[in-house]
Amino acid sequence: MDPDPEQDRDSEEVVEIIEIDDTEPLSDDDEVVGDDGLSADINEMDLENELQYNSDEFEDEVTYRDDSTFVYKKHADSVFTARIDNNTCDLVITGGQDDTAYVWSASSGETKFQCDGHKDSVTSVGFSHDGVYAASADLGGLIKVWKVDTGKEVWSFECSDIEWLQWHQMAHVLIVGTQDGTTWMWKIPSGDCKTFKGHGLSAGSGCLMPDGKRVCVGYEDGSVKIWDMKTASCLQNVNGKDIHSSSVVCIDCHPDNNLILTGSTDATAKVIHSSTGKVVTTFNCAEENSEDENSVESCAFSYTQSSLAATGTLTGKLSIWDVPTQTNRNTCQHTGGVVKLKWDTTSPLVYTACLDGVVRMWDARNGKCCLEWSGHQDAVLDFDISRDGKTLVTASEDNTARVFSLHKPDS
Repeated sequence: MDPDPEQDRDSEEVVEIIEIDDTEPLSDDDEVVGDDGLSADINEMDLENELQYNSDEFEDEVTYRDDSTFVYKKHADSVFTARIDNNTCDLVITGGQDDTAYVWSASSGETKFQCDGHKDSVTSVGFSHDGVYAASADLGGLIKVWKVDTGKEVWSFECSDIEWLQWHQMAHVLIVGTQDGTTWMWKIPSGDCKTFKGHGLSAGSGCLMPDGKRVCVGYEDGSVKIWDMKTASCLQNVNGKDIHSSSVVCIDCHPDNNLILTGSTDATAKVIHSSTGKVVTTFNCAEENSEDENSVESCAFSYTQSSLAATGTLTGKLSIWDVPTQTNRNTCQHTGGVVKLKWDTTSPLVYTACLDGVVRMWDARNGKCCLEWSGHQDAVLDFDISRDGKTLVTASEDNTARVFSLHKPDS
């Protein structure tokens, strides 16, 4: 349901600006880099543990309510990821530990086609901006693109283990970050390619900026780079004493293109100015006097309240931050870890998905929980909301994806 910025711009103009071609990737010597001093000797993250959340929140033989309108049961193992097509607001693609992705209808439950051929867990999926293509990517590094109307595979590529995947918001351009630190960009279906070469550490998170010309990438050592999509040059290299002390696991860009929000396994979030690369402020999301493992798993700027940002942590804390004053406005506590959050596009409401199997809606103005949607018998690992704001789809460790009909409280 994320809105397309600069909707009046023609997609062909964007493709021309990006100028993707099949020239050789830039060497390390060709990169534009910033200050030295990147942290070294970082322990490699265990991605399987990152996806396999602890589900102690669930008791045996618990009576639970199910608010979903449909339960998709095709997957034979945990469902890791889900995305809704912005064009139809009905088609869904889900990927799971069964090495398979499916494209199906949220309204009818009908499976349109199976995305087969993967040999490892499918952890990243997505539709192109117009719903013409769907992409599925697995932990082994295999990416496949499918023509949605026919269900036929039109392109594939194999690279290092895949950390994240995102389609360009105005063109048939696919962007992927990998464990070896490289960020790839392809024109689909031709496969014309550019690469944004990292520095050997995992490119664990990424976000295409609303202007459609730059991509922000967070790395395993806590650094952040902002890349020019036309020249493949590094515009900003955010490193040094002000960066995160460990992996950047989530990243978001402000709708006005000026600020970047990052979240890390060091239990902090940082606001970075996109033009200067300077860290504007650091939000401490750690729990006082707690020895529990913590991490900022999700972060995002508000669409309607330009001064507000939100962070969600593995200890179950949703924090609403006032960016100009650098203060905490509200804290919303969950009974399990928050794995993902999304702001509503038309109001100051925040949706959260939690390890206790529940999706919640919070009012950022007062920190109160407005609504809850239950039904899963295990942790919710991902969710998405349709562009029209009517449908929410979740992915869970209970081997199902669920469809929920949304309604909002009166403002």
